[in-house]
Amino acid sequence: MTINRSKVVIVGAGMVGSSTAFSLITQGVCDEVMIIDINKDKARGEVMDLCHCVEYLNRNVKVTQGTYEDCGDADIVVITAGAPPKAGQTRLDTLELSAKIAKSIVTPIMEAGFKGHFIVVSNPVDIIAHYVYKISGLPKNQVIGTGTAMDSARLKHFIGELFHVDPRSVQGYTMGEHGDSQMCPWSHVTVGGKRINDILSDNKEYDDINLDEIVYKVTRVGFDILNIKGTTCYGIATTAAGIIKAVLNDENKIIPVSTLLEGEFGERDVFCGVPAILNRSGVSDVVEVHLTEEELEKFKKSVGVIREYTSKILSL
Repeated sequence: MTINRSKVVIVGAGMVGSSTAFSLITQGVCDEVMIIDINKDKARGEVMDLCHCVEYLNRNVKVTQGTYEDCGDADIVVITAGAPPKAGQTRLDTLELSAKIAKSIVTPIMEAGFKGHFIVVSNPVDIIAHYVYKISGLPKNQVIGTGTAMDSARLKHFIGELFHVDPRSVQGYTMGEHGDSQMCPWSHVTVGGKRINDILSDNKEYDDINLDEIVYKVTRVGFDILNIKGTTCYGIATTAAGIIKAVLNDENKIIPVSTLLEGEFGERDVFCGVPAILNRSGVSDVVEVHLTEEELEKFKKSVGVIREYTSKILSL
């Protein structure tokens, strides 16, 4: 009898990487979590600390420190290492340095014989995911960016606050760039199964709600958190863990991740956030929802921003 053990490697032992490891361990998502960082002492310290969680968890997850050579048998490699934006910068401003970091990671991992899935967290995530897809040579379904998954969680949080409901009772997502140009297909947003536009028209007390302002808040709240506490980590870490869980457990769960479009929504050769079905194969399909004419125009505008920056990095 062969017993297969699931192994997830996290590259980057900063706040996002270590928080992702913590989320995986506390949820018991996999059998082994390996951490790699150019700062070996930092990685070793995180591993030591995480190992001490096991006594009070519902399963024993093995936590180790590794190198790129240890990635050959990994099911998933999560790339969290990157260049965080400085004050006044956007995620797009970090592109060139983040791409160099990504290449320094992906090349030795592929040389180790890696055949699993890359989950890209590093920003600008849509463009870096496309770059990882290009230099890794893996099939498109095996390279997944976190895309607008985190943004969609924030969207549901804000809507839940407005209507005083559990955000998990809200169905909806943002699409396009994980950045300032992202959009929300409001025609597909529901609360408890009721369309949000119907809720607004049926309840006069919500007359002052501006849907565009909600999307704006979604795009800016990450920077608000960054300015207040110096980083964002728990939300994106749990988002990454949710994506990993959907893949490892073959869940067929729909999550808005960044994946390569090949004709969906009339777009090709671009990674962007769209609702996708995730299972053991990675991205098994894109859910091509019907957008209104206005929504499609906003989506294409966002894709245009991604494509402009992607062309710069892929030409290097």
